[in-house]
Amino acid sequence: AGTGKTETTKDLARALALPCYVFNCSDQMNFETMADIFRGLAQTGAWGCFDEFNRISIEVLSVVATQVKSVQDAIVYFALPANREPEYMSLPEGTPPVKVGTFNFQNDIISLIPTCGFFITMNPGYAGRTELPENLKVLFRSCAMIRPDLKPICENMLMSEGFQTAAVLAIKFVTLYQLSSELLSKQAHYDWGLRAVKSVLRVAGKLKRAEPDLEEAQILMRALRDFNTPKIPANDTPIFMR
Repeated sequence: AGTGKTETTKDLARALALPCYVFNCSDQMNFETMADIFRGLAQTGAWGCFDEFNRISIEVLSVVATQVKSVQDAIVYFALPANREPEYMSLPEGTPPVKVGTFNFQNDIISLIPTCGFFITMNPGYAGRTELPENLKVLFRSCAMIRPDLKPICENMLMSEGFQTAAVLAIKFVTLYQLSSELLSKQAHYDWGLRAVKSVLRVAGKLKRAEPDLEEAQILMRALRDFNTPKIPANDTPIFMR
């Protein structure tokens, strides 16, 4: 968790000027819910990012594989202008961002804009997660994520928030979070990852803009103190403040 799977998908969609909708999956989703989502994505040409996809029950996932395959087959079929209806033959081959025809999706005839795409994110090995069936795995290309390097991310975020000494402050910030994760007691609510870093830096940016004349290190320390001390128990507070 916190490696940037969803953010990477959203940024790629933004770079290609395509809308990207994020769906938080759960075991409450059934095959009809998923079919409605796929219908919408196919007809709008948008991307869908399905977060924690392996929370969905195995029975639903086996049907989802059929649904995804029908959309992918339609995209491949209509990529050749010769396979399209006469009114769409003049459009460029491949996947133009416009309607290229209609196809049968679970006994419904719907239109297709072939720029649509399906992305799934998952954290394998977590409790309550399902192993993806093989017929669904083959429809997606896997991409492993590793723990992000916090220092350059932190440095760039500080610079974007207006800090002049971002390089020095980033080293101090990352060192503090690294030591906190190692030295403080293990608590279920502790988070020293990328999400927490982003939240603190946003707070620091607000403080910087509110009081631009204050020393930058002082502003960052205040943001760290305000954000973290309420969640740290009494026995860990002296270690963190040191």
